[in-house]
Amino acid sequence: MFPDRLVEGYQTFLNGRFPSEQSRYQKLAETGQKPEVMVIGCCDSRVSPETIFDAGPGELFVVRNVANLVPPCEDDHTTHHGTSAAIEFAVQSLRVKHIVVLGHALCGGVRAVMEAAVPLSPNDFIGKWMSQISPLVERVGRPSPDDMAAIRKLELAVVEHSLKSLMTFPCIQTLVERGKLTLHGAYFGVATGVLLVRDPETGEFKPCVNPDSLP
Repeated sequence: MFPDRLVEGYQTFLNGRFPSEQSRYQKLAETGQKPEVMVIGCCDSRVSPETIFDAGPGELFVVRNVANLVPPCEDDHTTHHGTSAAIEFAVQSLRVKHIVVLGHALCGGVRAVMEAAVPLSPNDFIGKWMSQISPLVERVGRPSPDDMAAIRKLELAVVEHSLKSLMTFPCIQTLVERGKLTLHGAYFGVATGVLLVRDPETGEFKPCVNPDSLP
């Protein structure tokens, strides 16, 4: 049976948001989507890009995976590349102008690597996926479970890793160099609501808005 929570949520959508945005949905259906921003985020249920950025339908092209990771561009046609396919579509077809890698606090994927977690299944899909950041753990160091500052340092390093991986895609490198595409790093504090944005000049993550304006 379809979850009651989803039925109730959909009913609320039909009675509230949909009527107020019906013309927008109609236009999107007729003309197609033309978002200027792609967000690569984590599939963590607490970190919804559409909610964080208060985005309406058609504004963001979003791909989510464990730990907001971007694998490097590869020519291996025997492997499925869901994230790479989404990147290719966003850049080559939709012609987005910005790509944002959105990391976050309390990331379960990063914690799994940090704690060398036991595989959840014989296939160990999470372990294989997260093996991409093994070099980061060696460089940053494996934090203890209660060292929140070190854990955050590793979470931010994952954002940096994904930004570097994006530049291994020839089409992205070309567009960035031509000034037609800009890459951004961001980090969301689940408990605080604070959004940090990476300074491209210094690599430092700073609050997106004036801290005085935060609740």
